[in-house]
Amino acid sequence: MSTAPLAGTAPDPRVLDRFAAVVGSAHVVTGDRIGPDYHHDEALVGTPVAPRYLARPATAEETAELLAVAAAARVPVTARGAGTGLSGACRPAENGLVISFERMAAVLDIDVDNQVAVVQPGVTLAELDAATSPHGLMYTVFPGELSASIGGTVGTNAGGMRAVRYGVTRHNVLGLQAAMPSGQLVRTGGKLTKMSTGYDLTQLIIGSEGTLALATEITVRLYPRPAHSATLMAVFTDLPAVMRAVPEVLRTGVAPTILEYLDTTTMEAISRAQDLELGIAPEVRAAAEAYLVIGLDNRERAPLDTGIGLLGELLDTLGALDTYVLEGNSARLLIEAREKAFWSAKASGADEILDVVVPRAVMPEFFDGATALARAVDAHLVGCGHAGDGNVHMAVYCRDDHTRESLLHRVFALAIELGGAISGEHGLGRIKTAHFTALADPVALALMHGIKQAFDPAGILNPGVVLDGKVLG
Repeated sequence: MSTAPLAGTAPDPRVLDRFAAVVGSAHVVTGDRIGPDYHHDEALVGTPVAPRYLARPATAEETAELLAVAAAARVPVTARGAGTGLSGACRPAENGLVISFERMAAVLDIDVDNQVAVVQPGVTLAELDAATSPHGLMYTVFPGELSASIGGTVGTNAGGMRAVRYGVTRHNVLGLQAAMPSGQLVRTGGKLTKMSTGYDLTQLIIGSEGTLALATEITVRLYPRPAHSATLMAVFTDLPAVMRAVPEVLRTGVAPTILEYLDTTTMEAISRAQDLELGIAPEVRAAAEAYLVIGLDNRERAPLDTGIGLLGELLDTLGALDTYVLEGNSARLLIEAREKAFWSAKASGADEILDVVVPRAVMPEFFDGATALARAVDAHLVGCGHAGDGNVHMAVYCRDDHTRESLLHRVFALAIELGGAISGEHGLGRIKTAHFTALADPVALALMHGIKQAFDPAGILNPGVVLDGKVLG
């Protein structure tokens, strides 16, 4: 990704004064005073963009007022949490306003009886984890980056390794307060575990990538924190064998917390990057082509041991070369290394990261088809992913922009043909929106445009994300 931001035009002093009247002049920044961190997220493609304005509201009311000013002045608005996204969703418009939630980062309530937390959007996953731990509770959405903000994960409907058991963000957010472009605030849901009353506005806003409304308060579901955990690592001679093992593992009823696949290239890369030594026998490593990593946890030790034994025997019958049971530090290091697979791919020169999701049963067919498409243009795909929910993360090595975009479009089309979708958890952002609009059902797109119009008639919220864009070439 280039490090040279595009130059924006000078701020309008009248608009600047209106923003300053809302949040105070100390919390509105323009021009070169807007640091480069606000120009991009962690997407591997796309040029960073310097916005025209940056505002840091302290309250929901200030956020709503900023949106009203922006709507009246036709200034595009991009929300920003921690900037850890991978799709360009928080890359601003050069003439736009970035609303940063760094001053709205309080844990407002830990409700032990209802097992929920109420937080502001700037709270990070690490901060929420620290706040819930003394109560024996935890928030289970963990996309692999603890510095990610809760608001950002709501915007992209983030998932992660624990989704196979606990679901993604939309399964764990019970209610929102959100600021509308009209300058109004709306509350949806609450500390409720179920509701059948009207349209589900909470679910519309989750995953909308800042294009409908901006979450200013979030009520999340909490779970008891398990006392015991273990990780199984099964070694296979090929990736299809791993994929065939996944439904068998799930049919046991053991309910793994983590169910991941890694190809050999990825395992070697993360092992080198994290100085990981797992004690795999040399002859097993030499024959390995793929790994299945299974995380288990329980509040009691006996059920955990039963699950370990059951899965160990099953994996032997499914053709695993060997299965290793990791506990304590070795298990923690493996999971941490897997979480850092993106950084290993980035360090190795990957040009893009795929986030395709398909039904679990067709994962072998998808891998075969995607690999063939890449081979036809001398590109290379390697990776890992959430085998338990069909979410494929492949690093794409293809230097030419037009060739890569054409390849990605064919891979996305293959996923859709197999009953899947372009993104499982990273979102479309500015990187994949053009592919989505070209491949999506026109009827569904028309409905989405109608929803966008109802929420944001001025079209100021993250234009170019989800519903706009062109495919290169």
